[in-house]
Amino acid sequence: MTGRGETSREDAAGGPARHQPVMVDEVMAALAPASGSVIIDGTFGAGGYTRAILAAGATVIAIDRDPAAVAAGGALAAAHAPRLTLVEGRFGRLDAIARANGHDAVDGVVLDIGVSSMQIDAAERGFSFQKDGPLDMRMEQGGEDAGPSAADVVNRADARELTRIIGLLGEERHAARLARAIAARAAERPFERTLDLAGLVEATIGRRPGERIHPATRTFQALRIYVNRELDELADALVAAEIVLKERGRLIVVTFHSLEDRMVKRFFADRAKAPAGSRHRPQAQASAPTFTLAGRGMAAVGEAEAAANPRARSAKMRWGRRTAAPARAERSFAPLPALAPLSRFDGGGHAAHA
Repeated sequence: MTGRGETSREDAAGGPARHQPVMVDEVMAALAPASGSVIIDGTFGAGGYTRAILAAGATVIAIDRDPAAVAAGGALAAAHAPRLTLVEGRFGRLDAIARANGHDAVDGVVLDIGVSSMQIDAAERGFSFQKDGPLDMRMEQGGEDAGPSAADVVNRADARELTRIIGLLGEERHAARLARAIAARAAERPFERTLDLAGLVEATIGRRPGERIHPATRTFQALRIYVNRELDELADALVAAEIVLKERGRLIVVTFHSLEDRMVKRFFADRAKAPAGSRHRPQAQASAPTFTLAGRGMAAVGEAEAAANPRARSAKMRWGRRTAAPARAERSFAPLPALAPLSRFDGGGHAAHA
């Protein structure tokens, strides 16, 4: 998801645009795929991690919510059948997807929380503030699960709602000023195109000479995260991985932005310690950590990779190994921002999401 990290050239908001997988050596070392093991690649994208896992001899269930990514991976799936199953769906449901494909438990889960170059390069997807296209940003491209678009949100939200969305999800210090300007313009004439919104953002907060980061980076990031419920999906995916992993199974998550990294860090911190007991829960059920961490449980992108691919320099990998304790199956690790429900902005017959 580009805008994640202040990389050398940003075209959208939320992570490095890439065809090559980031930190692939570190991910494979932590994941340790082997012949006979079953691994879920929850963010298939262009298939970089999946190819590396297949090369190690493992079986892969690869998931992507973007139908274009699934279609582009069809040849790879056919070439590696039956060891590769490619599924269109959300990684927040990865445990159910695994069961639907004949696996009640798996040996590993890997998640790369980033937007792919395929999505950014397609102007019609509406992720880029440097290419003109419809202000969409929906991963599902208007399908049954897509929900409201970015245009629906900016044209229907009031200034208070926009301030919270842009401020919390974009970590934009000018959120209130931008929200007022967006709401005022939308009342006169609705936003329909990406460059229209990007231009208003730049005109509102300005751009210093020589500044590398486009002023619209954080606003587009916030809208994309909000429209796709990305923090909710990540929270669901962490819990789903806890449920589906075998004892000693491994969960690896690569992030590019502080919001996601904090959530993953808190998840592992929460799961790697015993929760406090209570009179309502037997101590025997409340005492066992569900993950163990190796060392710090975190690795940053290496200097050589950052030099070769500056857009990946903010990447962080966190990972843990599943214990034998029962899954907690709860989101006790990180409260999500209190924002207006996305269904509030559904006015075009889209599937609503609370």
